[in-house]
Amino acid sequence: MDLALLKLDLIVAITMDKEGRPDHIYAAHLLPEGINGESWQILPPLPPWNPDIDCQALIRSLESEFVRKVRSQKVKRKWERALLVSVTTAPKHVAEDSMTELRELAESCHIAVLDTVIQHRQKVDPRFLMGEGKLSQLVILALQKGADLLIFDQELNPSQVRSITDLTEMRVIDRTQLILDIFAQRARSREGKIQVELAQLKYRLPRLVGKGTAMSRLTGGIGGRGPGETKLEVDRRRVRDRIGHLEKSLQEIQKQRAQRRAKRNKKGLPIISIIGYTNAGKSTLLNTLTKSSVLAESRLFATLDPTSKRKKFPKDVEVIITDTVGFIRQLPKELITAFRATLEELEDADLLLHVIDISNPRFADQIQSVERILESLDLDRIPVLRVLNKQDRVDPATVDKLARTLDAVAISANDERTLTPFLDKIEVYIRRIIRRNTCARSAKPLGILT
Repeated sequence: MDLALLKLDLIVAITMDKEGRPDHIYAAHLLPEGINGESWQILPPLPPWNPDIDCQALIRSLESEFVRKVRSQKVKRKWERALLVSVTTAPKHVAEDSMTELRELAESCHIAVLDTVIQHRQKVDPRFLMGEGKLSQLVILALQKGADLLIFDQELNPSQVRSITDLTEMRVIDRTQLILDIFAQRARSREGKIQVELAQLKYRLPRLVGKGTAMSRLTGGIGGRGPGETKLEVDRRRVRDRIGHLEKSLQEIQKQRAQRRAKRNKKGLPIISIIGYTNAGKSTLLNTLTKSSVLAESRLFATLDPTSKRKKFPKDVEVIITDTVGFIRQLPKELITAFRATLEELEDADLLLHVIDISNPRFADQIQSVERILESLDLDRIPVLRVLNKQDRVDPATVDKLARTLDAVAISANDERTLTPFLDKIEVYIRRIIRRNTCARSAKPLGILT
């Protein structure tokens, strides 16, 4: 632990005999890669009168080997290097699935994942999540791999971030902060940027902490009053002021959205919203349906800004189709709050198209995650048509079975030829919606008899 956490090249211990005279010299150093599960090596003992160790040559050779190992890692230029860490009480397969998704998130944020560490514990340590011994092994692994960043799959509270950072002297972030960073990179519209900044500030506010008494107010009372606001308190006040300003801006955007929705409702056009897990193929489906060119990439959260397009069906039936931000398991509560103005678009939808990537081995869990979020937003009352995307990547017999089991229709979003059964189902829904809206408009209140 001392070699790793104190960043020492060599540790030497001198033992004594019973008479108190020097007996042997023992030396140990870290290894560029583990041997037989050990990350360090203890050198053979030497007599104290002849310590034949060429320390400079040994250290130079070790450092050059560490550098060679780091350079052997194939990492794209300007990408950060990270270790992914999960400390969990969940079953093994759940932890591995979550770690796989964390890797996808990291790579989507231009972070090279050099290794992953999963530790199963009966009880998570409230201070470090894991034991100090395991943390020291993480530091050694980071040194061997050349990593400068630790990404935890669990959300860390402010004291945990501080404790782990102080002990490891490495940058530490959690899953929520990683997702917020991806959103910050992808936001393009003014509204998207406001929502992301608001989410980031709400996440960071409780994590604005000082170090030591220099950053804290002096005790109150006579003779103990402080000199006024500390820098930390000024920073917090500025963050709160900025949050208030952003929330007012979002309220204005909400009003504008409400006005646009009211105009759409007056025209009586059915509204179809595409929802689903991130990277399920929602934007690709929108592009294929409406002949548009919305950004569609095979990466997580490629779409942040909602897009609405018109679509005319063969029988002169016109609808509005909207694309929305993708969902993800453990979606940060700060993001749900910040993106509520965007998600309110879904409240006026007459039909939700739940796009499911059946080529993803975790698609069943993804379905549950999306449905839980819909329920939390009180949107589970809206009719949902499940759409099994990427059928070309799955065995046809499996696709047919899933379509029957999930009461869904299978497509390949980038192949218009596969959409005919899907469009037929949508038309059935649209006819119901139009009949319902017509009945609602024609209904008149009863007169009062006098």
